[in-house]
Amino acid sequence: MLNLFKERTIDVKQIRHHLIQFIKEKLQGAEGGEGANITAIHVFINCADAERHLYEAAVHAHMPDKFRDEEIQRMADDYAIQLPESWKFEVEFTDTFPPQSYPVKGIAAALYISTPKRNLTPKKTSALIKVLNGQAEQESYVVNATHGKINIGRETKVQVQSGFMRLNNIAFVSSGSADINQAVSRQHAHIEWDAVTGSFLAFADAGGLPPNNKTKVRTAAGQLIKMQAIEVGHRLEEGDQIILGDAAVLSFSYSATQ
Repeated sequence: MLNLFKERTIDVKQIRHHLIQFIKEKLQGAEGGEGANITAIHVFINCADAERHLYEAAVHAHMPDKFRDEEIQRMADDYAIQLPESWKFEVEFTDTFPPQSYPVKGIAAALYISTPKRNLTPKKTSALIKVLNGQAEQESYVVNATHGKINIGRETKVQVQSGFMRLNNIAFVSSGSADINQAVSRQHAHIEWDAVTGSFLAFADAGGLPPNNKTKVRTAAGQLIKMQAIEVGHRLEEGDQIILGDAAVLSFSYSATQ
């Protein structure tokens, strides 16, 4: 006999519903007049590998602005929750939830809302970038939060289309392998420290986007993320690899020791 009360597997719509309802509840009680002081909303997901695709679809993981604008912002507008224009939305798949976060009932997720007075415990403000494939001026580079914009490209000093000179802090040499270094653009990508999330972000620059050369990130979990716009950065995590062109590869680690 069919068991009508058999537990149903959670689906994309249920995950999204649970998450949106929980965010609404927390936003309505947030500091600063229902959201005025919010700087970022962080969603942490700790699901089974077999369910990861469901959670990715629920939060539009491959289109980071879609969930922010079409789900949270729309909900905030409906309930007259005034979020500032500059607020950020971050999603992270993790093995453990930060101790400050709030678990979302019914799904494998947790939530944290940052304000100027209350933020996530920052990560290390230094990181180690190693050249795994290709030839750069150094085999490794230590970067930190005070360095500002850290440019990545071929050759140290290059002239860009605007006529200005660009300094590449992580510079691949022109005399390197033609199959690897020559596919690295002179203005390929850059890394910046984000004080709101306490992490480094990787961005593609004009030379590192299709139809020119390409910029991708392979996460430690094996997910391949293609950088499609210069405005959208990828939050770098331990073990991420930045792929430039066809085969030049940089590794990222918060263990900044050479």
